[in-house]
Amino acid sequence: MAMTDLLTRERIVAGLKVSSKKQMLQSLASIAARDTGRDEDEIFDILVQRERLGSTGVGNGVAIPHGKLPNFEGIVGTFATLATPLEFDSIDDQPVDVAFMLLAPEGAGADHLKALSRIARVLKQTSLLGQLRQMQDEDSLFALLTTRETASAA
Repeated sequence: MAMTDLLTRERIVAGLKVSSKKQMLQSLASIAARDTGRDEDEIFDILVQRERLGSTGVGNGVAIPHGKLPNFEGIVGTFATLATPLEFDSIDDQPVDVAFMLLAPEGAGADHLKALSRIARVLKQTSLLGQLRQMQDEDSLFALLTTRETASAA
């Protein structure tokens, strides 16, 4: 699954200003709601429910919050770098400054897992992660996330 299948330029934010995990999830839900037409509160509630099962902070400053929505078409990603790292209860106890939210239909099953795996592989690339953290604008982030180099992480 290519990053261009998950992301649009409109669902990328550079330097998102948030001060808590809750605020970050709310901001990501708001961005996704604008672009998908789904209710922001519904998306936020799904993300919070998933976080209650265990943190989606996967380590190295990265979080991959995700959830499944009823009557939802396709698999949709929203990406943000954070202006200031924040506590996220990550598996390595490190603060998060990069987030990639993923939304999928309730019945997505394997496709949802494949997309999560793809995102995790891409964001494990230390050099790419460092470059993403240096980007100051959404166009640069989108270009970097959707290049051939990133696609080779599949």
